[in-house]
Amino acid sequence: MFYMNKYWEKFFYFFTWMWQGSSYLSPRAYAILHRMHHAYSDTPKDPHSPHHTENLFTMMWKTKNIYNEYFSFRLKPEERFSKDIPDWNKFDKFADTMLVRVGWGLLYVTIYVLCISVFDLPGTHWWMYFLLPIHFLMGPVHGAIVNWSGHKYGYSNFDNNDHSKNSLLLDVLMLGELFQNNHHKLPNRPNFAVKWYEFDPTYPIVKLLHLTRIIKLRTV
Repeated sequence: MFYMNKYWEKFFYFFTWMWQGSSYLSPRAYAILHRMHHAYSDTPKDPHSPHHTENLFTMMWKTKNIYNEYFSFRLKPEERFSKDIPDWNKFDKFADTMLVRVGWGLLYVTIYVLCISVFDLPGTHWWMYFLLPIHFLMGPVHGAIVNWSGHKYGYSNFDNNDHSKNSLLLDVLMLGELFQNNHHKLPNRPNFAVKWYEFDPTYPIVKLLHLTRIIKLRTV
């Protein structure tokens, strides 16, 4: 889909940790799972298909177990799944420590307490504390929505020999990730929207990164 130099690769590796925080997922391990998902979409070898697990939670538990095997290098991926992917093992080990993850969680709690209880900022309410578990687990929650909904609910533009769906016409919720049917048909296309009435809000950002030469889009 695109290329970037080693500097920007490291930058976005770190940036991923900054944004995911307590639910950080290694770009290396996740890239392996993502390539497997495309190669084995909705088959028993798919690491996160809703059609080969009993429910949403068993699907995510299966994903967690496979992710951990690749993250810890206990399982060696096929070469086609590990070729040309970012790898920063020392940083991954640091980011995955319990101290770091709990530290992020405590930071979230502190921000909530300051905004809701101490300063009583406009628009904040006590019930927002119930959002903390989602904040703690942002990565898995995002993955659960995309992989469950994106392969069960919605419409299809293409017959991909799987169950991939486009769940939303204007995917502002998951920033284009719910155009799973389009993405499985055209995996190297940076714009996940295909029809005129579909909108992928991440694509303009991708174009901007290309224009500023932070990334270089591949010629498909």
